Amino acid sequence: MDMSIPLNTERYAKCIEISKRIRWDIDKDVIRGRQFDYTQKFLPDGLSMVDRLPFLNDNEKRHFSQVQGRTYANMFALVERFIGAKILDISKDHWLGDQIALEALVRLTDEELKHQELFRRLDAMLEQGMPAGYQFVPQPNDVANAVLASSTWAVLGLTCNIELFSQAHYRSSIEPDTNLSPLWKDVFLYHWREESQHAILDEIEWQRENAKLTTAERDLAVDDLIGLVGAVDNILHVQADADAGYFLATAGRAFSAEEQASIRDTFLCAYRHQYIVTGVAEERFQKVLGAMIDAQQGERIGKALAPILN
Repeated sequence: MDMSIPLNTERYAKCIEISKRIRWDIDKDVIRGRQFDYTQKFLPDGLSMVDRLPFLNDNEKRHFSQVQGRTYANMFALVERFIGAKILDISKDHWLGDQIALEALVRLTDEELKHQELFRRLDAMLEQGMPAGYQFVPQPNDVANAVLASSTWAVLGLTCNIELFSQAHYRSSIEPDTNLSPLWKDVFLYHWREESQHAILDEIEWQRENAKLTTAERDLAVDDLIGLVGAVDNILHVQADADAGYFLATAGRAFSAEEQASIRDTFLCAYRHQYIVTGVAEERFQKVLGAMIDAQQGERIGKALAPILN
């Protein structure tokens, strides 16, 4: 049953106008011939949760933030692979329809491709400046294929969550911190500027997709969304373990068994906080999702999230 809602052309047009105005170039605007400053942090303490590890000295805390920062960049490159593909896919609904909506989604896809290139460039730079041995475990194409096998409603829900937590991270933690590497901080300033428009378009398209579904179809889509969050959590377990191992191997000293366990636990808790909890907690996400689902579906989602939120 298609209960499609009328397109709000003005919202698409506003996203296009802002996209044109804030358009940036990787070399000219972001990198500008600079290198990373390894005497400073990458991720702020509120995201890295390094304060949970009082036995680390200042150099170790800085290295801890840099390991997480490298994964932070790689995680965005990972998710933007499937986000770009999904947005390009749903743009077909507008091919012979509202050309303003089509342009907005094409611009979003183009920007996501640019972001992927930016993060690939950054990882190559970090490879030269950080100790050898770092590994980003998940493979972008494999993850994208798995995600895109889910319903469009669930993929758009996950995408909206991601775009919103990227906004929350920048506004509340990255922008106010004056002790971050200037280049790393600028990367996420420019990323934030474009992602702000992406979050609006994700919300519009998610609501448009929701209007097409029957109650039974939406119920299955809720299960898909729960499954996707579980898959993200599995990825976080694997990467947290890899990053903890890398940190322990490159920190420059030995740690007790208890300290090692705390380091591993903190990596996982920080990644769950960064990539799941902050998005779920966003009032805007809760409002959009809450308007789509019933109480029973909300209870199922809450039950699935409880082990992660706790």
